[in-house]
Amino acid sequence: MTEYRPYTTVVLAMSVDGKIADFRRSPARFGSQADKAHLEKQIAASDAVLFGAGTLRAYGTTMTISKTTLLQQRTQANKHPQPVHIVISRSGNLNPDIKFFQQPVRRWLLTTSLGSDFCPENSAFEKVLVFETSTGEIDILAALKYLASLQIQRLAILGGGELVASFLESDLIDEIWLTICPLILGGNIAPSPVAGTGFLSNLAPKLQLLEVSTVEQEVFLHYRKIQEVGVQGLHPRRNQE
Repeated sequence: MTEYRPYTTVVLAMSVDGKIADFRRSPARFGSQADKAHLEKQIAASDAVLFGAGTLRAYGTTMTISKTTLLQQRTQANKHPQPVHIVISRSGNLNPDIKFFQQPVRRWLLTTSLGSDFCPENSAFEKVLVFETSTGEIDILAALKYLASLQIQRLAILGGGELVASFLESDLIDEIWLTICPLILGGNIAPSPVAGTGFLSNLAPKLQLLEVSTVEQEVFLHYRKIQEVGVQGLHPRRNQE
């Protein structure tokens, strides 16, 4: 954990041409069993996972830990069997009938005062965290400081691209795991791992390659984010809604 926030890891799978979903934004289920096992391992190593409302709407579920050895490791470390699953949504507008709300996980909502008003008191969220900027957007840095105060030391970010962009723009990413899957999705409106307006090449976030491994037809890349001096201001992202 850094001095003020949890250690953050982005975990994503993408096509060879850098897409995390097709042009219809269908649930990305093109990863192999090896990629799913890799994702489960990263989730098991985390105290909490964070994902945008758009990602939740696309899948309707979240990934839970089911492998016995991973569950045993968490038990031995005096951790809950499942990390906290945090949905970030400015509006709080989520379908209460999706399977996510029946899964055996602790669910938290990170939102604004508007989203808090929209979310019913009897919702399935254990906590509703309201952290808001003066412009009514989610204050991610303040939220991360609060999570650190709750002893959440490792946070896995599971998408989507707008959320990852917000974290990168504020220099709040520590490492990135990317799985390259053997297919090409194409499409100029298909989402990529990092959305938003993008970065100029001379200002682009820099990475250090830590590890490369190949399992059958997939390539697993592990990067460390080279931290910038100071923390940049947060750029609000609309489709965290």
